[in-house]
Amino acid sequence: MTTAVLEGIAGFVPPRTVANGELPVGWCVDDAWVRRRSGIGERRWVAPGVATGHLALEAARKALSVAGLPLVDAVIVATSTPDRPMPAMAPWLATRLGLGGAAAWDVSAACTGFVYGLATASGVLASGCADRVLLVAAEVYSTLIDPQDRSAGIVFADGAAAAVLRRGGKGEPGSLVAFDLGSDGSQDTLIQVPGGGALERARPDDYRPEDRYFRMRGREVFQHAVTRMAQSARTVLKHAGWSAEDVDRFCAHQANARILAAVGARIPVPAHRHVTNIERVGNTGSASIPLALADAAARGELRSGQRVLLTAFGAGLTWGSAALLWPELPSVPQLDGVVPPVAVPAAPAV
Repeated sequence: MTTAVLEGIAGFVPPRTVANGELPVGWCVDDAWVRRRSGIGERRWVAPGVATGHLALEAARKALSVAGLPLVDAVIVATSTPDRPMPAMAPWLATRLGLGGAAAWDVSAACTGFVYGLATASGVLASGCADRVLLVAAEVYSTLIDPQDRSAGIVFADGAAAAVLRRGGKGEPGSLVAFDLGSDGSQDTLIQVPGGGALERARPDDYRPEDRYFRMRGREVFQHAVTRMAQSARTVLKHAGWSAEDVDRFCAHQANARILAAVGARIPVPAHRHVTNIERVGNTGSASIPLALADAAARGELRSGQRVLLTAFGAGLTWGSAALLWPELPSVPQLDGVVPPVAVPAAPAV
């Protein structure tokens, strides 16, 4: 059976590191408090003038290089922080990569975006519409943080990662084995940015300037995230014909350390098999899973043939899981880098 096969992955985080001790004084937090609540020691935030497109472009270039600079037929961008409401980022990205003419579109599933993108890419490849797909997940959450909201400010960060997928067969190294996707729109206000869209334009009197910042009801989100990711992960294991004991490496959305531990315990997968880098990069939304995978690959922690389980949860509510066999990859570059100048159109004033 035809499926998607991973043949390249890479990540990119902006060079600006913000340690817990550098967070705004007005938040009244210290390193121990932040680590206790989130497991995060530092995060990456973009410098002024840097947008999601900058990070997406750098991650995409690195992933294509890892894959040997192949010809790509389709580009998918997963993001909840696009540079502009319209048009989609993917055509812009494809053109700047020299892939003009390729099919290109965005996926909006918040922190579940990369898993939704994997499933979408797998379907496109299986259908014969493309032989190779570039999937990029990129977020600049620092632009959505309310300066008065320390609960979101300590957690959310900026970063991007990209994966190159080709058409192949199930069972070969790199192949995507199974998926599970879900959503619950009745809980759409648990994680949201209330303003900035057509609803605000239609009802301007109902919105305030602060409605364009990120809002999350943390306690309720914690329960939903743990429950949904654990259930979805168990479902995809069943589809793949794997048991929890078969899982060599487990990579969940890097929401916070407490959620990661709770999900792992419910599947169950022991902590020493978890792939995580939240302590160093924070919660990067849709980019968090591929960033963690690229980071682990660069450190030599992933080996060809290992059974890898992915699971994610995000606004919508959305959730999803995937099972894959890890490929044999050439050297994967480290995450750090410098963002070079690139023309990213500014969003028009509203």
